[in-house]
Amino acid sequence: MSTNLYLNWAIVAVSLFNALLLTWLGLTVLLNSDRRAWGIWIASAGLLLGALFFVSHSAIAGLGFTLTWRSTIFWWTVGMMPVILLPYAWYVVILWYAGFWAGPPARLRQRQQWWLAAVTLLLMGGLVSFGLGVLLLIVPAPELTSLRLTVRWSLAGIPLLAVGYSLYVLLCIGLSLDALRQPGPSDRVMGTVARQRARPYLMAASVMLMLVSLLVTGAMLWVVQDAHRRTFLEIYFVSRELVARFDLLVSTLIGVVILLVGQAVVSYEVFTGKTLPRRGLARHWVRAIALSAGTAVLISAAYTIQLRPLYGQVLVAMLIAVFYALVSWRSYVERELYMEQLRPFVSSQRLLDQLLTPTAPQEVDIDLPFRALCRGVLDAKMACLTAVGPLAPLVGPPLMYPSAAVVNLPPLATLVGQFTTPQTLMLPLDPAQYGGAIWAIPLWSERGLIGLFLLGEKNGGGLYSQEEIDIARVSGERLIDTQASAEMARRLMLLQRERLAQSQVIDQQTRRVLHDDILPNLQAAMIALSNPGNENGRIPDALALLSDAHKQISDLLHNMPTTTAPDVARLGLVRALRRAVDNDLAAAFDEVAWEIEPAAAEKAESIPTLTAEVIFYAAREAIRNAARHGRGVEGSRPLHLTIAISWPAGLQIAIVDNGVGIQAAFPTTNNGHGLALHSTMMAVVGGAIVVESIPGERTEVVLTLPSGAVIGSQ
Repeated sequence: MSTNLYLNWAIVAVSLFNALLLTWLGLTVLLNSDRRAWGIWIASAGLLLGALFFVSHSAIAGLGFTLTWRSTIFWWTVGMMPVILLPYAWYVVILWYAGFWAGPPARLRQRQQWWLAAVTLLLMGGLVSFGLGVLLLIVPAPELTSLRLTVRWSLAGIPLLAVGYSLYVLLCIGLSLDALRQPGPSDRVMGTVARQRARPYLMAASVMLMLVSLLVTGAMLWVVQDAHRRTFLEIYFVSRELVARFDLLVSTLIGVVILLVGQAVVSYEVFTGKTLPRRGLARHWVRAIALSAGTAVLISAAYTIQLRPLYGQVLVAMLIAVFYALVSWRSYVERELYMEQLRPFVSSQRLLDQLLTPTAPQEVDIDLPFRALCRGVLDAKMACLTAVGPLAPLVGPPLMYPSAAVVNLPPLATLVGQFTTPQTLMLPLDPAQYGGAIWAIPLWSERGLIGLFLLGEKNGGGLYSQEEIDIARVSGERLIDTQASAEMARRLMLLQRERLAQSQVIDQQTRRVLHDDILPNLQAAMIALSNPGNENGRIPDALALLSDAHKQISDLLHNMPTTTAPDVARLGLVRALRRAVDNDLAAAFDEVAWEIEPAAAEKAESIPTLTAEVIFYAAREAIRNAARHGRGVEGSRPLHLTIAISWPAGLQIAIVDNGVGIQAAFPTTNNGHGLALHSTMMAVVGGAIVVESIPGERTEVVLTLPSGAVIGSQ
C-alpha cells in the first residue's frame, strides 16, 4: 500500500468491484445457459477464476506487509493460479465461441490448431514451474538448492520464466484477436448476427487485455533491470507510489475489460447458448454494476479509514436495503409500463355487441393493437403480419407497419415450407426481397402453422430480445385468431340472417301463391264441378283449373330450398357430388371430366358426415358459379369443367373451368360472397378454399381438408 489514502481506497475499491462483477458474470453464464457444454464450463470457470484473483489482490493490497509469511504465500499462490490459467482460458473460450470445434474442419481450425498446441505446451510448462516455485517456498530444505538455481536461469539478463510468461500471454491474446477477426460458421439460430454484434465488444476486450499484457511485461522488464542494483523490497519501498499507481491503472483496465465482456454476455448472450438475449438480463446487469460499485466503495472506504467493522457492516446492510427498495420500485414501474404497452391487447373488442346489432356486424379492429405492438413493445422499423393456411381467407390481407408502407411480398410458400416444427423460433430473411424484413417468426396453433410475423430492424439497431420475440409470437397468434374468429362469426351471422330472410320470403311467397293463385283456381274448379248444367263445358274448365293449380304447386315446391344431406350420408361424399353434377348441372357445361383417384374416393368415406356435407356444399357452390358465370355476358363461349379428387396429405378437390374468370364475370360488383360463406364453414371443420383465376382463361377452386382434421373430427 502507498502512503496516499485516496490511492489506497481506489485500489481496493476497483479490486472489489472487479471481483464482485466477475462472480456475478461467472454464475450468470453457468446458471442461464441452455446446454452446459464444456465451453460454458470453461467460460464460467474463467470468470470465477478472475474473481478469485481479485479477491487475492484485494487481500494483498489491503493488508500489505501486515500479512504473515504463510498468509502471504497463500494469497500469492491463490492469485498466481488465475494469472497463469486465465490467458489460456480466454483463448480457448474465444476459439470455442468463434466455431473452432463446430462442424467440419474450418479455416479457423486449420489456421490455429498448431498454435493451440504450442500455447498448451507453454501452459503446462508454466504450471510445472509454478508448482516447483511453490514447493521451493514451502519446503526450505538444503537439498533443493540446486532446483532453486534453475529459477534464476535467464536470457540476456532476463529470467526465462518472465520471458516464457510474456510470450505465453501475448500469444493467447494475439491468437484470440485473430480468431475474432475471422471466426468460423455458427450453428445456432441468430448466432452469426449475435457474433457480429458482439464482436466489437470482444475485440475491444482483447485489445485491452493486450495492452495490460504489454504493461505487465514492461513492468517485469523494468523490475528485472532495476534488480541488478537493488532488491525487490528496496524497489517496492522506494517506488511504491509508482507501483500503486501502476496497480490501479492495470486494475482499472481489467475493469473495463470486464464491462466489455459483460455487455457482450447480457446484450447478445454470447456464452450462454441462448438463441436470443433477454431484456431482463440486461437490466440485472446494470443493477449488478450499481450494487458492485456501491459495495466496493463502502467496504474499501471503511477499511481505508480504519472504521470499526461494525460500522462497515451496518453501512453495507443499509446499502443492500436501499438497493432492494430501488429494485422493487423499478419492478413496479416496469410492470406498469408493460401493462400500458399491452393495454390494447387486453381491451375488449365488444364482439358480442357487434354481432347482436340489428345492422350488419362490423369488423373487429386489430390494426390498433398491431401498431401498439410494433411501436411500443418491439420498436421495429417495419413489420408485417400475414395469415397462412386455412385461416388466411378469414383474416384477409396482411397488416403492415407503418400503415402507409407498401410492400410487395413474394409468394410465401417457400418460406412456409421451412417451418416444419414449432421448435423453429425464427428464420433470417433477405431484406431486399421482403421489403426490409430481416426475420420471419412462425405463428402456430393446434391446426398447425397459421401465420408469419415479419420483422425489420429495431430503431435502435440492436437485437430483439427473447421476451420481445415471445410477445410478438403470442400476440400475433392472438391477433390472427381474433380476426379469424370475428370474421367467422360475422359471416355466420350474415348467413343466418340471410337464411332467416330467405325463409321469411319463401314463407310469404308460399302464402301469397296459395292464397292468390292456387286457392282461387281450386275454388273455381269446385264451383264448375258443382254446377249441374253444361257438363260438357264445365269438366274441361275444371280440369284446366286443376292442371294450372298443379303446375303452380309443382313450381312452388321446385323453387323451395332442398337439402342433399341424406344423399351425402347415404351415398358418401364423392358419389353424392357426382350425382348432383350429373343430374342438375351437367347440362350447363359442354364437357365434364372427372379425375378421381381410387384411394382418394376410398379415404373420403372415412370423413364424418357433417364435415362431408360442408365440403359437398362448398364444391357444389363452386360448380354452380362456374355454370352461371363461366360463359360470360355473351353466353356463347364453350365451357369445360374438370373435377379432380386426390389425397396427397388429406382430401383435395380441384374444380377447374376454362371460363372467363372471376374478374370478367363480376367486373363491378363485390363477388365471391357465396364462396366466402363456404370458406368460413370450411375453416370451421379445419379445411380451406383457395381460388385462383386468370381473366379470360380459367378459374380454379381448390378445396382441401388435411388428414389431421379428418382424424381430429372423428
